[in-house]
Amino acid sequence: MRQINVLGEPLQPCSSDPLTGYYRTGCCENRGDDPGLHVVCVVVTDDFLAFSQAVGNDLSTPMPRYGFPGLRPGDQWCLCASRWQEALEAGMAPRVRLAATHVSALEYSSLADLRAHAVDG
Repeated sequence: MRQINVLGEPLQPCSSDPLTGYYRTGCCENRGDDPGLHVVCVVVTDDFLAFSQAVGNDLSTPMPRYGFPGLRPGDQWCLCASRWQEALEAGMAPRVRLAATHVSALEYSSLADLRAHAVDG
């Protein structure tokens, strides 16, 4: 299945360190079987990590049994599309790499909102 980003171009990798993506390929791809739709490539911040923890998703604490290193500000990560939209509505949305964000993110967020938080144009 061809993976396309929100700009209509081939999907670019998000991060290999830490290794991200629902499938841990480094890409925020969508193969149709990810219940969380981890398709928004973000650059995490302290504010976003605190927000995420406050709403029940601690992304800072390592969980080795799941191969999760814990995130630090500046890390890039494939975030659930619904969580990014929730953070946007709370004024805590992290920056987005459009080239590495899957087109299915548009089911939750507008391209205008994603562009307003883009680090890559």
